[in-house]
Amino acid sequence: MKNLSGGLQAHLDSGTTTLCWCWKLVRQDGVVLGFTDHDLGLSFAGVDFEPESGFTASEIRAGSELSVDAQDASGGLSSDRITETDIIDGLYDAAEVEVWRVNWQAVSQRVLLRRGVIGQIRRGVAAFSAEMRSLAHVLDQSVGRSYQYSCDRALGDSRCRVNLANPAFRGTGAVIGLVRERAFSASGLGGFAAGWFANGILTWTSGANSGRQAEVMTHMVEGGVAVITLLEAPVRAIEDGDAFAVTVGCDKTSAQCHARFANILNFRGFPHIPGQDTVIRYAKRSNANTGAPLGGILGG
Repeated sequence: MKNLSGGLQAHLDSGTTTLCWCWKLVRQDGVVLGFTDHDLGLSFAGVDFEPESGFTASEIRAGSELSVDAQDASGGLSSDRITETDIIDGLYDAAEVEVWRVNWQAVSQRVLLRRGVIGQIRRGVAAFSAEMRSLAHVLDQSVGRSYQYSCDRALGDSRCRVNLANPAFRGTGAVIGLVRERAFSASGLGGFAAGWFANGILTWTSGANSGRQAEVMTHMVEGGVAVITLLEAPVRAIEDGDAFAVTVGCDKTSAQCHARFANILNFRGFPHIPGQDTVIRYAKRSNANTGAPLGGILGG
């Protein structure tokens, strides 16, 4: 239930209303934007709401259960403050959103109808559609540890404790040839064995993608030259000379934690958890059903 001010309630009871929609967005970089479907600009709570911004909203869906309610805002890229570059760069991802119903003749008469975050954004040639997720989406996130075979920590974090500043675990280089959209040959990595940076994190330090990170899918060596393939193509095209730093990869298994990092004491998984094969085992006259893990002590 929404609590309406006396002025807004009286305006609604009058039978003739002058209402409009206003959207307030707070992007990941801290920039605050305001938009309205009214044909004149409005201002309240220290925010200027731009008119005729191209925003149109779908119906608001809300329920009393814990499911995630959603609303879509769509429109053209008509505002100078909404650029395709900013959308591609992810500045609107998880941006905070407030949806207001406002009496444009007296903006003090308003009510906050929805607060949430931007979810999926779909882009066209000259238009976009952004999903607005209610705050209930936070309840979908996993909290606490997971009982699973593999490690649940990020390599190098406070529980993992691997020192990624160690030169053995970190390399720098530059693109010397593009193999395909997300694969390239690189200089500077000649001292590392093939596969060393698979599952690692690559950070661009120059070029159009400078400052962005990408996950490494494979690391191969062909003719003495490192070939890196990223899990996903970067936002902007890779070019010769783009510099990067890359950290060693981890497949989250106890075997690699022991052999590559000598860090088994900080392994945060459960390598001896019974697998699905346990369900279909049957008794027989041998030592196959002693209860020992089938893969060995380290899962190898």
